[in-house]
Amino acid sequence: MSKYIFVTGGVTSSLGKGIIAASLAKLLQARGFTCTIQKFDPYINVDPGTLNPYEHGECYVTEDGAETDLDLGHYERYLNTFTSQANNVTTGRIYQHVINKEREGAYLGKTVQVIPHITDEIKRRMLLLGEDKQFDIIITELGGTVGDIESLPYVEAVRQLKWEMADDCIVVHLTLIPYLKAAKELKTKPTQHSVKLMSEHGLSPDVLVCRTEEPLYKELRRKIALFCNVTQDAVIEALDADTIYSVPLEMMREKLDITCLQKLGLPLGKDPDLSKWTEFLNKLRYPKTKVVIGLIGKYVELQDAYKSILEAFIHAGAVNECKVEIRNIHSEYLTRENAVEKLQHLDAVLVAPGFGSRGIEGKIEAIRYARTNKVPFFGICLGMQMACVEFARNVLGLSKAHSTEMDPDTNQGVISMMESQKNITQMGGTMRLGSYACDLKEGSAVSKMYGSTAITERHRHRYEFNNEYLEAFEQAGFMPVGVNPQTQLVEVVEMKDHPFYIGVQYHPEYKSTVENPHPLFVAFVKAAKEAQEQRNSRAVKAADIIAS
Repeated sequence: MSKYIFVTGGVTSSLGKGIIAASLAKLLQARGFTCTIQKFDPYINVDPGTLNPYEHGECYVTEDGAETDLDLGHYERYLNTFTSQANNVTTGRIYQHVINKEREGAYLGKTVQVIPHITDEIKRRMLLLGEDKQFDIIITELGGTVGDIESLPYVEAVRQLKWEMADDCIVVHLTLIPYLKAAKELKTKPTQHSVKLMSEHGLSPDVLVCRTEEPLYKELRRKIALFCNVTQDAVIEALDADTIYSVPLEMMREKLDITCLQKLGLPLGKDPDLSKWTEFLNKLRYPKTKVVIGLIGKYVELQDAYKSILEAFIHAGAVNECKVEIRNIHSEYLTRENAVEKLQHLDAVLVAPGFGSRGIEGKIEAIRYARTNKVPFFGICLGMQMACVEFARNVLGLSKAHSTEMDPDTNQGVISMMESQKNITQMGGTMRLGSYACDLKEGSAVSKMYGSTAITERHRHRYEFNNEYLEAFEQAGFMPVGVNPQTQLVEVVEMKDHPFYIGVQYHPEYKSTVENPHPLFVAFVKAAKEAQEQRNSRAVKAADIIAS
């Protein structure tokens, strides 16, 4: 039977429940246990697919096409295993299921209430991943903080499960110990109040993970344990870290995994071997060089909007023993007049995915600059589509070329809506989502990066390259080198006579992990390093000529 660990949060949001959950799972996995993590979000949206990135950050897509919370990306990056539709559940999905059952008459005319009907459905979902006995331990992160109105049904569901399952589940509560600089003191009162509030709802934590700026001294740990009714060894220090990837090692030092296993009555398993993780961390902390890559997008002021891309650069940078400095450039304010000023100091340019017309011309201008100046370019999803538009306008002479997403009336729609999408009226969960096959052209630059001509990647889009223009693009040296074998949709483009010019319709960033950095990002960072070296070499030669 699977054991369950519930991770809750108190005091404030954004303390890092997802990182703590992923770090704990990583340690348990290293001890030989099979683990997975699921996230329960308290908002009433059915999934994050229709949410603006400003509201909730990146929408992460799983192999099976689920649009999920960005924390699932952390789960996959740490554990190097796929998640699924079952790993992310929202209040909207819970209520939708219960209401549908009520309409079907499944409750036999009873009054449908939060208790037991909503909480029963929450419990069913919480236990779903354990039904096939695939996992030894299932970690469940509850979104929001204890005390939120939206979170109350989840707290009640966990209370009931603890009562029903006795020693088969524990609660890890992440809280905050603020440091008051004026008093030069760590304060435990917010944590005490958070635990008290949780206790008022009938639920008590088994382990406290305390986010703090300063170390917790022994007497303070004893005080927290006493007032929060936990054992002293269950007060875990979580100091602010220089990178989220150091948290598993910090939690191992604090013996979070051992404490949880003991409270679950499980053997400790083998000693965790995190040598590969430590090697990655050392390369991340002590790079030999640095490159500057421009991230061109319309949500650049919100880092969570491109979370998977930023993490993929961290993975690829470590492989190349190179620090990747991201220069955020808002596409809405990028024009032909200021392009040189904003882009000339970059080693490479990535044009980010997105939806809608805002900032589109800026993205097109960034691509034109990268193409004409031989700057390494990588376009993802909308970035690939705008690369096609830019090439059509400035090389093929199709001045009205555009995507029908931005200009429905254009008669030069080099990007157009997929046939399968044209009759769809519901927005949520109806795009081309999840993993699809792609056949790469033998000998293409991309196939060499993958080391294969048959790949699968994750998608999230409604529009595609218009194959009516295929021949014209090919004749001009803009090569479609990857297609879906069933639909012949163009998935990958690259350009001849360019050091690195690649556009992909899919989202490679979703599959990049610490242990398996994505080959396209690894190759892109390498190309940025080479471009920097060539530029520095030209600068040295120019200086020598001037000096002589």
